Amino acid sequence: MHADSKELSIHKNHLNNIGMYLTKETKEEIFAKHGKGKKDSGSAEGQIALFTHRITHLTEHLKNNRKDYNTERSLVKLVGKRRDLLDYLKKKDIMRYRAIVKELGLRK
Repeated sequence: MHADSKELSIHKNHLNNIGMYLTKETKEEIFAKHGKGKKDSGSAEGQIALFTHRITHLTEHLKNNRKDYNTERSLVKLVGKRRDLLDYLKKKDIMRYRAIVKELGLRK
């Protein structure tokens, strides 16, 4: 980027030259819908919803790039993290667990 350029730069993914899939606005929207507020990034429901969004994105990426084993490993780790959070929520408050599973359309 040149010093005299006044345009806003958008972060581009270096692999396929698309904009970021997870912007600040997207995160706030997810947390507002599933968490306690748009700045509440700590609730289990907000984290599960964010992980689900990321899992969906990575799954679509892997459909086109089936030999991307690093992304595949990241996806498996992310699914494990979401599973752990879901197990925690199930143990802590079964009604919240059932609500988030139904809302996100998750199996189990």
